[in-house]
Amino acid sequence: MKKYKVTVNGTAYEITLEEVDAAEVQSAAAKTAANASAPSAAPAGGESVNSPMPGTILSVNVTNGQSVKKGDVLMILEAMKMENEIMSPCDGTVSSVQVAKGASVESGTLLCTIS
Repeated sequence: MKKYKVTVNGTAYEITLEEVDAAEVQSAAAKTAANASAPSAAPAGGESVNSPMPGTILSVNVTNGQSVKKGDVLMILEAMKMENEIMSPCDGTVSSVQVAKGASVESGTLLCTIS
């Protein structure tokens, strides 16, 4: 363990860092990569709408078969205590809704598909 002094915005902090070997770092990175899930793919011919960030779905404003226009609010995603409108990237018909109100989503999670 090594001790360092760091000053952030005029405030001095003393920190202690533990040295690890390269094998431990690579092992931890491999475990993290193995646990990461890939974003879901959209059905053929559809425009996928993915979550831009991790958060919680507060409301789903569309249903399967509903017509939408570019810019329509599809759902509300709460992230970092802010409500973010997820808008339609194109005109079309909602062919699938993959999430429900209250669902926790990660960045890249498929929310819905528009065809």
